[in-house]
Amino acid sequence: MSTLTAAVDLTPVPASVPVARHLVLDLLGAWEAPHDAGDAALLVTELVANVVDHVADEASFTLELTLSEQWLRISVADGSALRPVVREFEVGAPRGRGMRLVEGIADRWGVEDHTDGKRVWFELAAPGLGAATPGDGSGNRATEEETA
Repeated sequence: MSTLTAAVDLTPVPASVPVARHLVLDLLGAWEAPHDAGDAALLVTELVANVVDHVADEASFTLELTLSEQWLRISVADGSALRPVVREFEVGAPRGRGMRLVEGIADRWGVEDHTDGKRVWFELAAPGLGAATPGDGSGNRATEEETA
């Protein structure tokens, strides 16, 4: 299998959240990706919602997908240097669980510098690769000793 890629620029408005989710679902279907499309759609919803909430004055952001034989990588690049935070769960808080979902569901995730801002990404392993150790937000997987 060759590597498949797609990128689309979107504006940081609430309507971009369902657009991004549907784009991911449609692309994964067209590519016949073996990855969990529901998980990918949920996580891209969280990343795009963060952009809409925190980077609303930017002109646009870029949604990027890369599918290889073993990994699906989805990222959102924007012009803000403000990095996402994995917050502690608060029962009464109406928001703030998005990055906790990314951390809990993605096999790996991270944040990297990109042009004048950042790129937040996550990866999902293809079924049958075995359980991956979750990332720590830097793009690195924790060692077995760290997770024990």
